[in-house]
Amino acid sequence: MNFGRISVIATNVFREVIRDRILFIIGFYFLILAVAIYLLPQFAAATEDKMFFDFSLATMSLLGLVVAVFVGTGLVNKEIEKRTVLVLIAKPISRSEFITGKYLGLLAVLAVLIAAMTAIALAFLLFNQIAYSLASILIATFFLFLQLSLIAAVAITLGVFTSSLLATALTFAVYLMGNITQDLLKLGRLGNNSNIQNLTQTLYLVLPDLSRLDVKNDAVYGLAALPNTTALISNAGYGLLYTAMLLAIAILIFSQREF
Repeated sequence: MNFGRISVIATNVFREVIRDRILFIIGFYFLILAVAIYLLPQFAAATEDKMFFDFSLATMSLLGLVVAVFVGTGLVNKEIEKRTVLVLIAKPISRSEFITGKYLGLLAVLAVLIAAMTAIALAFLLFNQIAYSLASILIATFFLFLQLSLIAAVAITLGVFTSSLLATALTFAVYLMGNITQDLLKLGRLGNNSNIQNLTQTLYLVLPDLSRLDVKNDAVYGLAALPNTTALISNAGYGLLYTAMLLAIAILIFSQREF
């Protein structure tokens, strides 16, 4: 792979997404938190601090998910539908460089988005004198980035061989299922039906276990509630490995496509 060509593709993706007003989401996030900081005390006078902290992380996750899915599914598929991919692959750019560049460009967008929303959340916490653990917030947002990176890889992989609409629906389905795979596995073990047990076991092995990359609720209660360092490193490694596997699959499928 030529990292110069990859960086050019990634930079173009970043500029294109920013140009599509994706950063207006940051302003939308600010407005949501401004409304929440005003309304929450009226509903939960005793626990509004933790509720606001939890709400800010959950909203950050939701907005990041929307960007990862809708942008990710269209990155490659849009080039295929508009036939501009023919021009790109005719140039001295390998298909693996094309997929990698698109993915890294999307990661840059997600990184800027999460960093900006984290800064906004911290500003609200400071301004309203809400106690928080900076380390917990940074760990939670880092793992949120890993989770969204994995979902972005799912979106690109599905977008390589199916339509944008179907890829979007499937990616959201993977996200929803990925957050409950552990619960499905436990549910299957409660019954005596071997077929259901095999099905839940297969789903657990095939689908990403996104709950391993979700430490938002733990972060709300500070460092003491977070998993130990070994577990955090293990979960981060799991996310990176699964993401790399998805990208390898996307590159393989895209390399076999005829245009």
